[in-house]
Amino acid sequence: MDALTLLHERSSMGKLGAPAPSAGQLEAIYQAALRAPDHKELRPWRFIEFSGEGRERLGELYAEAEFQADPDATDSVLNGARKKPLRAPMIIAVIAKVTPDVPGVPKFEQVLSAGCAAHGILLAAHAQGFGAMWRTGKYAFDPVVHKGLGLAEDDELVGFLYLGTLGGRHKPVAAHATADFVERWN
Repeated sequence: MDALTLLHERSSMGKLGAPAPSAGQLEAIYQAALRAPDHKELRPWRFIEFSGEGRERLGELYAEAEFQADPDATDSVLNGARKKPLRAPMIIAVIAKVTPDVPGVPKFEQVLSAGCAAHGILLAAHAQGFGAMWRTGKYAFDPVVHKGLGLAEDDELVGFLYLGTLGGRHKPVAAHATADFVERWN
C-alpha cells in the first residue's frame, strides 16, 4: 500500500477481534509512532500495552473509577466498565509524557506530538492490515485511571487505541470537499 492510499483510506474500526498484531508487527507500529514530530527531541510519549489479562486489569481500573465517582453505582454499571477493554484483543494507551517549563516547547505542543505518535500507530496498524479505533471517553480524563496508570501530574492521557483484526466489514471513508476546510491566502 503506498503512503497516499494509506492516508486516504485509514478509518476507525469498531469491530475488532483476534489476533492482535504480533511482536514483529508491534515493533513496526511503535517505530512509526516514534517518528512523530518532536520539537527539541523531548520524546514526549509513553505507551502502555494491554493484552490478555492486562485488558481485564484495565477493566478493573475503569470499574474503580466508576465506583469512586459514584459509590452507589450499580453492578450493571461496574460490569459495563469492566467489559470496555475487552472490545479488542489489544489496547495501547498513549500518554503525553510532558516535560514542563521547556523553553519554546509548551505543554500543548508536547501533547500534540503524542497525538501524532498515536496517529502513527493507527496508520502503521492499518498498513499491516489491522483495524484500529482511537477512543478517549471519560476514563482518559479520570484521576483514578491516571493514578492507576502511573501518570505524573503534568502528563496527559491522549487516548486508548484499540487494535485487532477486522471483525466487520470495512466501511468506505466518506469523501470531503477540500474547499470546506481550506482557506487560501494568495
